[in-house]
Amino acid sequence: MDIPIKYDPQPVEKKIYHYWMKENYFSSYPDDRIPYTIVMPPPNVTGALHIGHMLNNTIQDVLIRYARMKGYNACWIPGTDHASIATEAKVVHHLKKRGLSKFFLGRDKFLYHVMEWAKKHKNIIFDQIKKLGCSCDWNRTQFTMSSKLSQSVTKVFIDLYNEGYIYRGYHVVNWDPDAQTTLSDEEVHYKEHVGELYYLKYKIKGEENYVTVATTRPETIFGDTAICFHPNDQRYDHLKGKYVKIPIINRYIPIIQDSYVDPNFGTGCLKITPAHDIHDKNIADKHKLEIINVFNKDATLNEKGLHYQGMDRFKARKKIIEELNKLEVLKNIEKYNHKIGFSERTSSVVEQRLSLQWFLKMKKISIPAVEAVKNGDIKFYPNKFRKTYLKWMSQIRDWNISRQLWWGHRIPVYYYGKKLNDFVVADNLSQALEKARCKSKNTHLNCNEIWQDPDVLDTWFSSWLLPLSVFDGIYHPYNHEICYYYPTEEIVTGSDILFFWIARMIMSGFLLKNYKPFKRVYFTGIVRDYKNNKISKSLNNSPNPIDLINKYGADAVRIGLMIKNHAGKDFHFDEKICLQGKNFANKIWNAFRLIQGWKVTNNHNIPDYYFLSIKWFKNRFYYILNVFEKYIREYKLNESLMVLYKFIWCDFCSYFLEIIKPIYGDKCIPEMVYLNVIQFFENILKLLHPYMPFLSEEIWNILKKRKPKEALIISSWPEIKSYDYDILVSFGKAIEIISEIRNIRNQNHISYKKSLVLFSIRKKEEKEYNPIILKLANLYKIIPVSKKPENIPFFPFLLDKDQFFLSLDQKGYCFQYNKDVVKKDVVKIENKIQYFHNLLSIIRKNLSNNKYVTSVPKDLLLKERKKENDTLNKIARLKEYLKYLKKIR
Repeated sequence: MDIPIKYDPQPVEKKIYHYWMKENYFSSYPDDRIPYTIVMPPPNVTGALHIGHMLNNTIQDVLIRYARMKGYNACWIPGTDHASIATEAKVVHHLKKRGLSKFFLGRDKFLYHVMEWAKKHKNIIFDQIKKLGCSCDWNRTQFTMSSKLSQSVTKVFIDLYNEGYIYRGYHVVNWDPDAQTTLSDEEVHYKEHVGELYYLKYKIKGEENYVTVATTRPETIFGDTAICFHPNDQRYDHLKGKYVKIPIINRYIPIIQDSYVDPNFGTGCLKITPAHDIHDKNIADKHKLEIINVFNKDATLNEKGLHYQGMDRFKARKKIIEELNKLEVLKNIEKYNHKIGFSERTSSVVEQRLSLQWFLKMKKISIPAVEAVKNGDIKFYPNKFRKTYLKWMSQIRDWNISRQLWWGHRIPVYYYGKKLNDFVVADNLSQALEKARCKSKNTHLNCNEIWQDPDVLDTWFSSWLLPLSVFDGIYHPYNHEICYYYPTEEIVTGSDILFFWIARMIMSGFLLKNYKPFKRVYFTGIVRDYKNNKISKSLNNSPNPIDLINKYGADAVRIGLMIKNHAGKDFHFDEKICLQGKNFANKIWNAFRLIQGWKVTNNHNIPDYYFLSIKWFKNRFYYILNVFEKYIREYKLNESLMVLYKFIWCDFCSYFLEIIKPIYGDKCIPEMVYLNVIQFFENILKLLHPYMPFLSEEIWNILKKRKPKEALIISSWPEIKSYDYDILVSFGKAIEIISEIRNIRNQNHISYKKSLVLFSIRKKEEKEYNPIILKLANLYKIIPVSKKPENIPFFPFLLDKDQFFLSLDQKGYCFQYNKDVVKKDVVKIENKIQYFHNLLSIIRKNLSNNKYVTSVPKDLLLKERKKENDTLNKIARLKEYLKYLKKIR
């Protein structure tokens, strides 16, 4: 077939993915092989994927393709997450532009719009993932709001409620005023903020004196129920048992004592506002204080705020400060650095608010999850996140699992009365009615008198079940698939959802299956833009991945991302890395075209350099394979790729193909050599396939005519074999000589067509690779000598202890020295001599120190003396070299 001069990834990628899908290579069913399972972290259906998702999915695809070729039954389950808060916010905003609101539409019609949005963006997301080349089992596609997963979520809620893990209660929770829903602690991110600390005076009852308190939130003054100081703070002993009057509202509150108060903050006196601070709520519970909520759901002040009712909290703050100032109870204001919590989804400033919510008890279920990571049963890569995980787990609080939204898994709770306990937990309305009649002892209760909780469950309450629910392991805990595929191998994720998702999945695995959900967790770095912002959908700061793929090709984008990726380390995305990937693809394509252009002959007179290059490359391949696999096992995927990248670019293209390619003007190559080249190239394609699946599969199928069962994607991975390291060292020295000669040619404008002579003074004369040096350096002859040649012009160079002199050819061609190059070499050698003199000074300082000489081990002392001798020899050789350079300068 005619091979295009330039590699065009677009038609190739479309053709190859269709071929993989048609032959069903991605599908997995339980069989006799060892399973290797990955559950994709399901992207939110809030929009298209960004470059961070592309990195995450590329890593998963590299691992799954590698496992498939290693003979495992590879199963990669794709999916999407319904993402309650984020998706509802997107749809609300979308409808608002059309003049519609969710309350105007009603619940059913609104949910229809959300489902249509979800379907549209699921298709966009899956198309992007396919275009990237991901080999997911598309027969197993999941959606966290599918009927199967929804049934599992409902069952878990009911079971955990019946077992006493889920309860309903009043707590101070994180409240998102924009979304008007609660948030878990993990959904709040904190930012440093320079604000104001306000010093307010509260008049002591029956006295003309005041107590001064410091607060950052004067607008919560209407919810104050006490003033508190530390029991050991003697400054305020005289205030015990007294009361103060709250400014503006003139209500009296007690002065109490609690060890929570920091005497060094502000004045050492704290105003207690239990409805709007978790710590204040704890103090209020201890001292039986009144709890007063002063905010509406949208963070405007309610009727408790008197004449500020209906005003936004921040606007109210300014007005209240003006009033306090007029009342002469504002003592002073000072700048204050503190952290403010923002909603992860809407970016609004989070309020702490007393609310009646559903909670899951976490302390008990966290114990086995802590032990599994502590004892290494579940491993983290990199290991540094283990410490973060264990610290968070030790401070874990009950999980607020209810959300005041319409989009999500509706809480399976039904109410039938006004009392706090007038509810039942049931799978559906008919079951709920039966339970409610029994609990209320009212047999005449009917469907119109019972209603379902309008709230939904936190998005993560479905996601934490995924390793179980995707295999129907909740409803049918011993089915064939859950027994075969569970636990999964690894989870690839960003460190930012360590607590949202990873920790909770580990807990659910032990709680519901009594076993870990996965064996390893690989944390990607966070991809950032040039301003150091995290690339995310909400910031809309990601380049369009499809545009990048259309411009550079999917393989190029994958290579660019993987080269930059270090486990757990953030990196800044730059489009140039995709260009590097494209250049690499073109390099491989050009090598392939070169090989395909050769004609095979049965020539029996084969030059030595062919045999030498084949012997070296075979050993080099097995050395590289060993290093490559070691890095993959250690999850150093960028390093495994870089090893392969250099091996292909340098060893295969720059050296091996250069050595074996026919002499200029000839296209014939011995059959024995050609067959070895094809075998080597096929092995290279196997190593390349997890990283560059499209290009490697395309070349694989052109090299030979193959049946579908011989496709690269399902071919066997090369077996690790022994190699002779001495061969690699010897060849490496030959390459160093070739590189030096090429540098001299370049710097001095000596034509590559000129055949030169090389004189060598070597400690150990190695002639085996001389045929390769002669060919690649274009030398007429290599002549071993015992001393520097006399009366002929030459260019000297040193390699460790060996000396070389590159001279004119036999035809009497004379060198024209490049004076600028020689001058630079003089400076370089002088710097080297100075470096070794400094090193010699340190060595001799140690050897002249009697305490050092008598205390160090004998073998170390001998090494130091040898180092001294070697350094002296290096200085002597460099000085001789310098003397010659100055002579020709």
